[in-house]
Amino acid sequence: MAKRVAIVGAGATGLASIKCCLEEGLKPTCFERSDDLGGLWRFTEHVEEGRASLYKSVVSNSCKEMSCYPDFPFPEDYPNYVPNSQFLDYLKMYANRFNLLECIQFKTKVCSVRKRPDFTATGQWEVVTLCEGKQESAIFDAVMVCTGFFTNPNLPLDSFPGINNFKGQYFHSREYKHPDIFRDKSVLVIGMGNSGTDIAVEASHLAKKVFLSTTGGAWVISRVFDSGYPWDMVFMTRFQNTFRNSLPTPIVNWLIAKRMNSWFNHANYGLIPEDRVQLREPVLNDELPGRIITGKVLIKPRVKEVKENSVVFSNTPKEEPIDIIVFATGYTFAFPFLDETVVKVEDGQASLYKYIFPAHLPKPTLAVIGLIKPLGSLLPTGDTQARWAVRVLKGVIKLPPSSTMIEEVNERKKNKPSGFGLYYCKALETDYITYIDELLTAINAKPNLFSLLLTDPRLALAIFFGPCTPYQFRLTGPGKWEGARNAIMTQWDRTFKATKTRIVQESPSLFASLLKVFSFLALLVAIFLIFL
Repeated sequence: MAKRVAIVGAGATGLASIKCCLEEGLKPTCFERSDDLGGLWRFTEHVEEGRASLYKSVVSNSCKEMSCYPDFPFPEDYPNYVPNSQFLDYLKMYANRFNLLECIQFKTKVCSVRKRPDFTATGQWEVVTLCEGKQESAIFDAVMVCTGFFTNPNLPLDSFPGINNFKGQYFHSREYKHPDIFRDKSVLVIGMGNSGTDIAVEASHLAKKVFLSTTGGAWVISRVFDSGYPWDMVFMTRFQNTFRNSLPTPIVNWLIAKRMNSWFNHANYGLIPEDRVQLREPVLNDELPGRIITGKVLIKPRVKEVKENSVVFSNTPKEEPIDIIVFATGYTFAFPFLDETVVKVEDGQASLYKYIFPAHLPKPTLAVIGLIKPLGSLLPTGDTQARWAVRVLKGVIKLPPSSTMIEEVNERKKNKPSGFGLYYCKALETDYITYIDELLTAINAKPNLFSLLLTDPRLALAIFFGPCTPYQFRLTGPGKWEGARNAIMTQWDRTFKATKTRIVQESPSLFASLLKVFSFLALLVAIFLIFL
C-alpha cells in the first residue's frame, strides 16, 4: 500500500511536494487553510492570518527562466520578470497540468502534527485539522511542511525609543498593499531589504518626502544586467560559481564590490554595506538610484528616537517631521502545529539536516521544504528539496546516523568562513548551485559534464557557461524530464521573445563573426584548463 503523506501548505513548494510524491508512487494529501493555492503569490486586499501577504505591485526578483519549475517553463509570452498575478496563473497552470488539485483540501487548517505513540517503530504522525468548524484526525506515514517563512512579522518596537508616543501611523510592511496612503505625507521606511526599498520607491511617487533608514547599507542591483540581460542569467552560471568558489573570499568580495559599483557608486549614495566581508542578500530595484539622485528618496542611518510627530536619526540632532512609519524589518518563522521537541526554532534557524530533516528524530518521516534562502530562486530549490526528501521518506535514500547529522547542523550554525568563495551573513543563506548539486548528487540526478562533453558538447557548454536554469536539474535521474535539453538550448530564445516585440534588422558584422570564432576557441581552452 502506498505511503500516505500529509503536506501542509499549497504554495509553490507545497505544489512541488505533491507532484514529487505522485512521481514516487506515494499518496499525498495537502491541507491549505485558505480557499485557493499560491501561498505568497496570491494577492489579497486584506492580510489573512497565517498566510504570507504581498503588495499589489510585487514582481519576481528572479527571471522566468531561472525561477520556473524544472519541468514546466513559463509561457513564452510572459515578461522576463513576472508580476504576482501572472505568477499565480503560472502556479495554477502547473497544478492543472499535473492534476494536483485533487490532492488539496482547501479551507483546512492544520491544528497539530504529533508523533504517534508507536513512532519509534512506525514513524507515523497524527494530523489534526479544522475545516468549517469541524475537527478531524488522520494518521499519516510522513509529513512535509511547506509553510514558508513570511507569515510572522518581526516588529522590534523596543528598539525604537518613543514609538509609543508617536501620533502618526505605523505598521509592518506585511500590511502594505497600495501606495495611495502615502499621498502628500512624510514617510519613513525602516529596513532596506527588497520590500522596504520597493515601498520607499513607490511612496516617493506620491509622498511629500520619503526617508529610507538602513543600519548596515546594502548592495543594490538592477534586474537589467550586462547588455540588458536578466541579472541572474548572467550571474548564476556554473562557470562563474566554480570561479568564485576557487578564489579567496577577500578577492571575491572585491570583485563583487567592483561589479555592484559599476552601475553607480554606492558610497556616493549612502548605500555601501558596512560589512563587506559577509555577503548580505542584494537588493533588487531598478529605480532606487534615480529616486535618490532626484531627491525623492533620502537615505538615512538608524533611528535614534521617535517623537510625537518626528524622528531623530543617529549622528544628527535634527528632527525630521514624519506622518507614517513603515517597518520593513523582516519576518520570524514558527511552526505552531508542531511541538518544540520535533522542530525547535532558535536564533532564526532550526536544526534541520540539509535544511530539511530534523536531525534528532529516530525516524526521518518529517521534512520541511522551502525553509532556506539561497542566492537564487526558491521555487526550483524547493522542487529539488522535495525530490530528495520524498526518496528519503520512501526509504530509497538512507540518512546518516543522528549524531552525524547533528554534528553537520551544528557546524553550519557556527557559520565559519571557509576562506574561499562567498561568505554569507545568515544561517539560512547558502550557495544556490552548490546546494542544489549536493541534493542532485544524492539522487543521482546531477548532470555529468565530462560525459556530456563527449556525447553532447553543445549541451555541455550551455550547462557550464550558460545560465544555471532549473531545466538542468531534471536532465537526468529520477523525475527526468524529456524536454529538459530542448528547454536549455532554447532558453535565450524565450528570454529575447519577451523583449523583442519590435523586430529590428541587424547588419552582419565581420568583426562580430571573428569575435564569435575567437570566443569559441577561448571556451575550449578554458574547458581544457578547468578539467585538466
